[in-house]
Amino acid sequence: MAGSHNSDHPAFNHPAPLPLLIGVFLALVFLTILTLVTSNIELAQFAFGIAMLIATAKAFLVCAFFMHMWWDKGFNILFFLSSLLFVSLFIGVTLLDTGQYQDNIDLFPRAEEPAMTVAPADPAAN
Repeated sequence: MAGSHNSDHPAFNHPAPLPLLIGVFLALVFLTILTLVTSNIELAQFAFGIAMLIATAKAFLVCAFFMHMWWDKGFNILFFLSSLLFVSLFIGVTLLDTGQYQDNIDLFPRAEEPAMTVAPADPAAN
């Protein structure tokens, strides 16, 4: 039968109340507007941190309520959060090294400096 299921295994769903889903949606819309507003004001060195906090809050809302992680088993949440931790560590350790080479990076060479050229190999030297 199309509408029945095995009584040993109930249907897999997490019925969330409609007001909760609408609240999460409105929170996501608010956070998106907040992202746009903060991108248009000068926040100096805090801009990246604020943008990451807003993005983290939005990701939490999506994962927790729309991906049903709020009602999931703790073991699955542990693996999900540990994967985020390791990605953060890998990116963070990589970013720690970027300051070491900033003096050697020249994205826009100055007009008075000659561009580096490679001289052609001398065939008579072989």
